[in-house]
Amino acid sequence: MTKELCIVHANCQGEPLMERLMTSPGFAARYHCELYTNYIRQPIPRERLARCDLFLYQYLGPKWNDLASAALLAALPASARSLCVPNMFFLGYWPLWSGQPGFDYRCAHLDEFIALGLQPEETLMPFLHSDPATRYDLPGLIARSIAHEREKESHTPVKYLDMILERSNRVRLFNTINHPGRELMDHAARGVLKNLGLDAPDEAALARLDAPFSEFELPINPKVARFFGWDFATTDTQYHIYGKRMTFAGFAANYVMAAQVGVSDFIGFLQGDQSVI
Repeated sequence: MTKELCIVHANCQGEPLMERLMTSPGFAARYHCELYTNYIRQPIPRERLARCDLFLYQYLGPKWNDLASAALLAALPASARSLCVPNMFFLGYWPLWSGQPGFDYRCAHLDEFIALGLQPEETLMPFLHSDPATRYDLPGLIARSIAHEREKESHTPVKYLDMILERSNRVRLFNTINHPGRELMDHAARGVLKNLGLDAPDEAALARLDAPFSEFELPINPKVARFFGWDFATTDTQYHIYGKRMTFAGFAANYVMAAQVGVSDFIGFLQGDQSVI
């Protein structure tokens, strides 16, 4: 029997979500999935939209023009089902993350020290000994991020933010600002299936899936962790960094080294042989 077409319009969370949906016997028996990546503005062919039976999408507003959710929903057949799925983002562990272009995983606090133009060791050590809580309103930064996330969450019936707020002080739920770990991705899949009225995931199959986004864990500043009372991010905590293991200090050393020589592809730098532990 020919399966129905499910189009998933999402960011990097789309692939692990699809993998988890496929552990539902009812979903897997009914749907064939195609993933279109929203943040790179991958177009969805109109003929595929015209054949779509189920459209799973992360909400995009009018500024996305022809990839805006409203525009894509209008192009679906009248018989198609649609469901807005979570697009999870969390600054809680990294309140000083900066979205400024030109460098991956930017930290506003560390960038201040690099801007002084000192030698690497004269940059790194003062940064590691500095206390960001004395320079920044850490609770305020996180509160503003959570308010923004609450607005985003309003577009999907699959709620996740209360779970983040309840659990994030006890366990690490994200590997980076927009890379949720296993617990959250499993939660999202269960919620999507429940809203579709389909079988829940096969829990044994779900447990056999690889942990999502495990190749890179963005280190947490232990001074931030101490301020909020987290015991899972200390100076000795080792993080997975593209096949290597690094502490926060090691990651910061690589950041300083790459930034001061003008590296723009920090991900490539970390993946290569030039990085240091």
